[in-house]
Amino acid sequence: MRLILLGPPGAGKGTQAHKLVQRHGIVQLSTGEMLRAAVAAETAVGLKAKDIMASGGLVPDEVVVGIISDRIEQPDAKAGFILDGFPRTVPQAQALDELLKKKHLKLDAVVELRVNESALLDRVEARVAQMRERGEEVRIDDTPEVLSKRLASYRAQTEPLVHYYSEKRKLVTIDGMMNIEQVSHQIDHVLKALSASAAEKAAAKARKAAKKPSGKAGKATPGKAAKSKTPAAKSPKKADKSAKKAGKTVKKASKATKSASKGARKAAKGVKKAAGRVAVAARKRPSAAKSGRAAKAARNPARKSTKKVTKGRANTAKRLTKRR
Repeated sequence: MRLILLGPPGAGKGTQAHKLVQRHGIVQLSTGEMLRAAVAAETAVGLKAKDIMASGGLVPDEVVVGIISDRIEQPDAKAGFILDGFPRTVPQAQALDELLKKKHLKLDAVVELRVNESALLDRVEARVAQMRERGEEVRIDDTPEVLSKRLASYRAQTEPLVHYYSEKRKLVTIDGMMNIEQVSHQIDHVLKALSASAAEKAAAKARKAAKKPSGKAGKATPGKAAKSKTPAAKSPKKADKSAKKAGKTVKKASKATKSASKGARKAAKGVKKAAGRVAVAARKRPSAAKSGRAAKAARNPARKSTKKVTKGRANTAKRLTKRR
């Protein structure tokens, strides 16, 4: 986890940074402490800073960035860090972005502790009054006058960073006027949400990468080796083409089989219908004997009536003979 804490003097950045170090096992990087450590270690950047500091000048941004670059390479900063006191200006923030980009690192969040300046001045005045009542010595930099100057410097130099990081969608604003525990709880809540979102994005990216076919991954490999057309490189391509052709042939055969089976089903249905019609006609057709007699009668209707007349006359003749 890599964080920057923003806020005017007296906002409680040091207190919250200490709590974050304890909870997340990351290191707090203060530019002042880093400068002194680099000078003591006599690193190349530290020696450059030592000469500038000895002459009473301000250490240039490139020197401070160089010290930060060396510091975040140390083992204790691998888990993450909190930058305290840097960046103070937009050019410093841009230089920090370039440094992190070169190291393939990203800021997780920039936490702004927003406070009411009038309330801060009231706090300092109350604290100074209490210290004087107890007879304690008041530090020169812990007076309302000094705080007013520091607040004006913050507004002029550092407050533009709020807009800078807001545009990059890195800014998280916390109400610094709450008590220490409430502020700490809000920071933890925001950081957990950011971690969950990052984990979800990583999982989605992994799923997307898993869905990509191996062939495309091979095409995307850079370098001349991937582009070379040696037999070893060509054979997989030929195998792929053969596999595609075989797949097309199987599809065509499958279609032909489907159409043939469909035609067979149609033919079977036609035969079944024809058989049904024949059966119905057979049930309706009269017997052979009946049909024969009917046909004969239809062919010679006069013959039947003649027989009846002849038979009637014969019977009449018989009756007359008996009477005589």
